[in-house]
Amino acid sequence: MDVLAAQLINGFSYGMLLFIITCGLSLVFGILGVLNLAHGSLYMIGAYVAFSITSTFSQSFWTALIAAPLVVAVLALIIERTLLKSTYHLGHLSQVLLTFGLAYVFHDIAKLIWGSNVLSIQVPPSLEGSIIVFGQTFPLYRIVIIGVGVCLAFGLWWMQNKTRWGAIVRAGLSDKQMIGALGVNIHLVFTTIFVIGGLLAGFGGVVAAPVLGLYPDMEFQTLILALVVLVIGGLGSIAGTLVASVLVGTLETFGRFLFPEVSMFLVFALMAVILVWRPNGLLGKQVAEE
Repeated sequence: MDVLAAQLINGFSYGMLLFIITCGLSLVFGILGVLNLAHGSLYMIGAYVAFSITSTFSQSFWTALIAAPLVVAVLALIIERTLLKSTYHLGHLSQVLLTFGLAYVFHDIAKLIWGSNVLSIQVPPSLEGSIIVFGQTFPLYRIVIIGVGVCLAFGLWWMQNKTRWGAIVRAGLSDKQMIGALGVNIHLVFTTIFVIGGLLAGFGGVVAAPVLGLYPDMEFQTLILALVVLVIGGLGSIAGTLVASVLVGTLETFGRFLFPEVSMFLVFALMAVILVWRPNGLLGKQVAEE
C-alpha cells in the first residue's frame, strides 16, 4: 500500500506537470483552431532561456520564472504576426507544415547556442525540502507543481467559459465575420491568445526543467506526449486536457515502475482505446469548419 500511494502521488504530480506543459497547446487549438506543432520548441526555448538566466545572469530561479516565459511570449508574437497569420484562411495543413518546419529550425538554433549536452536547473532553495503525504516523503517541489497545475487549470477554465472575453473568442472561432461586424478586433484577440499560449509553453519549460532536465530532442518528445494528452482529453477542452494529463501521467508512472520496457506502449494503447470509444476524446468538442 505504501508503494501504491507513492506511485499515485508521483503519477499525479507528473500528470499535473504534463498539464502545465500542454495547456497552452490546448488553449491555442481550442480557441484559434490552430494546431501549433512548434509548441514543444517554445517549451524548449523557455527551459533553455531559464538555464541561461540561472547559470550566467541573476542565478535566480524566480527571475527565470518571470523572464523566460516573457521571452517566449515575444517570440510567439513574432511567429503569429509574421508567419502564422497568413495561414488562418488556408486550413490546418498549412499551419501544421509551417509550425513543424519551425520546430526543426528552433532545434538547430538551440543546438547551436546551448550545445548537445544534458543540462539541468536546480530547484530554488525555498522549495528544496520534502513533505509527508499519506505517510510517504515527497519532494516539496513536486507538491508545489500539483498546486500550480490545479490553479492554472481553474484559471484557464474560468477564462474560457465564464468571462465575456472567453465568449468573444469562442464566438470568433465559429464566425469571424459576424464578430468583426460587431466591432470586435478579432485578429487582435487571436494574437493575444497565441501569445498567451506561448507564455504558458515557456512557463511550462521553466517549471519542468528541474524535474525533466534539458537535453537534445526534448521538444519533440514533449510534443508527442502533449499531442497524446490533447487527443485523449479532446481537442479544445481545458478540462479534458487536465483529465488526460493525470491519466497519462499516472499510467506512465505505474508503467515505468511495473513494466518499464512497455510504459510508452501503454500510453499509446490508452489513446487507441479512447479514440475507438470516443473519437472526439474524453471531453472533446467538434471544431467548427469555415
